[in-house]
Amino acid sequence: MSKRSLNNRNIVACLWDFDKTLIPGYMQSPLFDAYGIDEKVFWQEVNALPGIYAERGCHVSKDTVYLNHLLSFIKNGPLKGLTNSRLREIGQELKFYPGLPDFFAELKKVPASRPEFRKHDIVLEHYIISTGLAEMIRGSAIAPEVEGIFGCEFIEAPLPPYYSKQSELPLELSFEISQIGSIVDNTIKTRYIFEVNKGSNRNAKIDVNASMGRADRRVPIDHMIYIADGPSDVPVFSVVKNSGGRTFAVFDPENPAEFAQNDSLLHAGRINAYGPADYRSGSTTAMWLRMHVEKICEQIVEECEEALATRVLSAPQHLHKPDPTETAKTPPESTQDELFE
Repeated sequence: MSKRSLNNRNIVACLWDFDKTLIPGYMQSPLFDAYGIDEKVFWQEVNALPGIYAERGCHVSKDTVYLNHLLSFIKNGPLKGLTNSRLREIGQELKFYPGLPDFFAELKKVPASRPEFRKHDIVLEHYIISTGLAEMIRGSAIAPEVEGIFGCEFIEAPLPPYYSKQSELPLELSFEISQIGSIVDNTIKTRYIFEVNKGSNRNAKIDVNASMGRADRRVPIDHMIYIADGPSDVPVFSVVKNSGGRTFAVFDPENPAEFAQNDSLLHAGRINAYGPADYRSGSTTAMWLRMHVEKICEQIVEECEEALATRVLSAPQHLHKPDPTETAKTPPESTQDELFE
């Protein structure tokens, strides 16, 4: 019995960082504004925490220690009463770079723009992989345009000790955020590349660490484009680019230092190209991304046509009896000689 591939769709995936890639600055800004918190002081304290804790003999992640500091602000008052639903509400206030979120919908039209792409049912999917707050992204204007959001999550009402032995759990009246549910840092981001790659984000039966052949992977990495803003995304840039995918870095057009960072990434071989965080039609960034989505679609068409040519046998033909009146024709002497040269 022949084996059937687990992957039955032709998918192009654009995977996006969030802060400084889709929005200027950091997504927590409207949260701090809503609660009257000095954003500059908050981040100064966050940046100092790893060193302070190290002096106490405790190692913390520089990427995600800010989550613990947010919990301290909730527990001690400045963010009192913060909930996941409130985060989602504040996410509505996020302002995006020019051209967004419309550009996401425009890119999705590319696989429908040519008959050969439509013939092979090619589709494009968007995913956001962020070290920021997933609930804020879910509340933002871009959320309806994406197929998946991977970010840091909070728990509001954690279950008590020995909850499994209780026949009836007490009614939780306070739904204030109190624990971290999941963490995404710049290294963990690579895990979500493979979740999209293997399809474990769509099918819980597929473990992200399971061994799979390329044909069974829902989105081969060479069908992906990863877009982010800079050096902190080097782990993902490396995984995607080294596996045949495309990598693109963006910079704030008003920030020469970010331009220089991206140029360094290009010369170090970390990215394929870079451009301004401007996604309006006609911008160099929009044109580059559109062109490479088309190139991946062309690659998929080529793969599909090659598979068709190698896997589908020729149809049987009607056979005709030879005519006995016809005599075999002897090729000219020169032709016979050539046959043995």
